[in-house]
Amino acid sequence: MLFQLGYQVHIVSVLNIIEYEYAGELLNLGELKEKKDGFFARWNRLQVFKNYLKKHQFHCIIDNRTRNSWLRETIIAKWLYAAYKTIYVIRSYNLEYYFPKRDNLSKYQYQNAAAIVSVSKEIQSLVEKKYGFNNVTTIYNPIERYSIEESETPTINYKYILAYGRLDDAVKNYSLLLDAYSKSSLAKEKMKLIILGSGDDLELLKRKVASLQLLEDVMFLPFVKNPLPIVSKAKFVCLTSRFEGFPRVLIESLSVGVPVVSVNCKSGPEEIISNKQNGLLVENFDEKALAEAMDSFIFDKELYEKCKGKAKQSVERFSIEAISKDWKNLIERI
Repeated sequence: MLFQLGYQVHIVSVLNIIEYEYAGELLNLGELKEKKDGFFARWNRLQVFKNYLKKHQFHCIIDNRTRNSWLRETIIAKWLYAAYKTIYVIRSYNLEYYFPKRDNLSKYQYQNAAAIVSVSKEIQSLVEKKYGFNNVTTIYNPIERYSIEESETPTINYKYILAYGRLDDAVKNYSLLLDAYSKSSLAKEKMKLIILGSGDDLELLKRKVASLQLLEDVMFLPFVKNPLPIVSKAKFVCLTSRFEGFPRVLIESLSVGVPVVSVNCKSGPEEIISNKQNGLLVENFDEKALAEAMDSFIFDKELYEKCKGKAKQSVERFSIEAISKDWKNLIERI
């Protein structure tokens, strides 16, 4: 995104997991970690990183990591980043991923930040209220550009609704989705549920499906880099997370004309969905309301077609072009 705007971009990865194409230069600290870990090895990686920063003299650093170790993050903020304008990004409403438990330590850790970027207005409001920072701004996640034509996409010859993402039930709450689906009329209407993704809770969710006697109605498909060919053929997409930041699942689905049914978790859904305009927004943890919303999109054809017709236009403001301008304005302002 920034590379296309003419910036020189360097990516520093702390894990040796490079799954997507990128533009710019890569410093893969994860490779060093796989060769040797431990206290001295970690210190050596910090030295490598510090020398890299000194060599290139960057205008600014954008830190997208989770930051929940106060001692480590204080060393990074006060020693590694001290000479540079640093933008910290907060990608979840669960602030424990990014801030120490003690507010005074958080204020110390972030006191030299050039800016703090939240991915939703709700996160911005929470951070400002909790810590009193006055340099917080919101820049939404952009819609990634994927093709909806994919030769490796599995052939699906039945009607389905879709949920996709990491199979982590403590966050994504697929259990709520399964309970609501079991109470809805979708299985009777031959509308299957596909759960697309990989993760540690696959077997747990399969047992849940069996206990609900939905083995013929719920299908699991493994993670794919480009989900849009599957998304684009879904009747609608569901999100049932306990918490989020700014869920890409919703904006990706809407971008290909597929309406959504989502719980109103913290945070993001209510900044994306206009209820009964591009999707349906229901109170979180209410399986009855969620089941009724699912049924609405099956039986109320006028409502469904209205939401489907407005889906694409509703997320034009999250295009890469629009979000790139927000980042450019911030970088030039600090």
